[in-house]
Amino acid sequence: MRTTYRALSMIQKRILNLSLISLTGLLLSLTPQKSQPNIIVILADDMGYSDLGSFGSEIRTPHLDALAEGGLKMTQFYNASRCCPTRASLLTGLYPHQAGVGHMVNEREQPAYRGMLNEECVTMAEALKEGGYTTYMAGKWHLNARLEHWPLKHGFDRYFGMLDGANSYFGNRPYRPNQTLTYALDNAPYTPGKGFYATDAYTDYALRFIEEGKGKGKPFFLYLAYTAPHWPLHALPEDIARYKETYKKGWDNLREERFRRMQNMGILSPETQLSPRDGNVPAWESLTAAEKRTWETKMAVYAAMVDRMDQNIGRLRQKLKDMGEDQNTIIMFLSDNGGSYEAIDGPGFTPEILAASKKPASDPTSFTAYQYEGANLSNTPFRKFKRWEHEGGISTPFIANYPGVIPAGQVNHQPAHIIDLMATTLDLAGVRYPDTYQGRNVKPLEGISMVPLLKGQEWPGHAAIFFEHEGNRAVRQGDWKLVSVYPEDEWALYDISTDRTELHDLSSQFPEKVQTMEQQYAAWAARAGVLPFAQLEAYDKQRKRK
Repeated sequence: MRTTYRALSMIQKRILNLSLISLTGLLLSLTPQKSQPNIIVILADDMGYSDLGSFGSEIRTPHLDALAEGGLKMTQFYNASRCCPTRASLLTGLYPHQAGVGHMVNEREQPAYRGMLNEECVTMAEALKEGGYTTYMAGKWHLNARLEHWPLKHGFDRYFGMLDGANSYFGNRPYRPNQTLTYALDNAPYTPGKGFYATDAYTDYALRFIEEGKGKGKPFFLYLAYTAPHWPLHALPEDIARYKETYKKGWDNLREERFRRMQNMGILSPETQLSPRDGNVPAWESLTAAEKRTWETKMAVYAAMVDRMDQNIGRLRQKLKDMGEDQNTIIMFLSDNGGSYEAIDGPGFTPEILAASKKPASDPTSFTAYQYEGANLSNTPFRKFKRWEHEGGISTPFIANYPGVIPAGQVNHQPAHIIDLMATTLDLAGVRYPDTYQGRNVKPLEGISMVPLLKGQEWPGHAAIFFEHEGNRAVRQGDWKLVSVYPEDEWALYDISTDRTELHDLSSQFPEKVQTMEQQYAAWAARAGVLPFAQLEAYDKQRKRK
């Protein structure tokens, strides 16, 4: 006769319950737990806020769009407005000045402006390597080209890419007087061969590194820093052909179309207004037929560069799937700054490059740029560009995808900053941020782990986020943003919740808020080692005279 649980004595029940608990514990111990994830951070170069299909663009980016659809889009994620500072901040979890790269790679005596990562920081690669990861990098370094500061000196096991800030996508082509550019493979210079195209080559080596590390029983960290779509505008003919007719309608119509799509996608609120066309950009209909053809080609080549980057991200995703690692890999994507207004002109470029800048962008021997005209489209709906601290300079599309951890289809509007990536990756990896590294004291993290946010949970975020580059300054506190342009240095105040495009200055209505946020900025600047840009300019002039 079967004995029921109810009929057992109290002692028998306790014995049975303890046995069940022990059995459950044993089963849990035998059940495979989710291991340390592979971590991939993909950084685009000079790509504007609205240049992905999932952020409103007409450019084909199906692989990034799929990552966004299957994961998270953040609409108010911030970078450090320029290539070198952003890269320093991304890798260290500190503000760029704290890491020694408060400006570019110009080497100065001032601690915040040494132009290289200092000894008071630790990189993401170094911290993850201590935590059992194999670490790879492919792409643009741009954190000082001295051999003692190459990527393998900062925690990467393997590296392939470009050490400087820009180059031809088809080979090594110095563009400034007395310049030597270096592609590198690990610790040795690399000479590109026939058929080289940088975006493809970065991916080729990234896939090679991952393949070679397979079977070692260790998770990997990959920092994939594409140069696309930074100038020069170089793309492959088959990619350019896809966009031959796309840009005939001109930047004014395209800005309107992107803006409406962004509102329909929920990236922008219904209250958001499209900023006026930038003052440096003429109305499309005012151009001559020849001028229109020139710009149609430039915009088509730029789109082709973004398209090719997306194709390569598709190759990376396929490799993960083939290896059975796609479900245990987090991929995060962002851009280092807003669209670039920069032109190829002036004494800073060689005569050969200046001549090449006049060629059609579709010509592989050309050396052209996107300039204000293209960047104003890329930064829809914002004002300003790379280098400024207005939304057009510091806003990036941000995508994160981690199957089974990040719920699909999320759109998050909380402000976050590139300093948060270090804390987030270490949290995901279960690795502690060190107090010391190789006998050196390390500055405390400035960033906050976004893991709760990634999982769709409540995230406290920052009390305030700070920005400074070449004297341009900003503070983001909740929905308020205080921002100024150098050298005018006049603070403007915006309510980002209703005025993301910074069109309505409220500083005269809320002088107390301006004063409070200015004091916060001053305290942060002193703590981070920020110097007035005029002081740096004077220092540079004095050094040149010597």
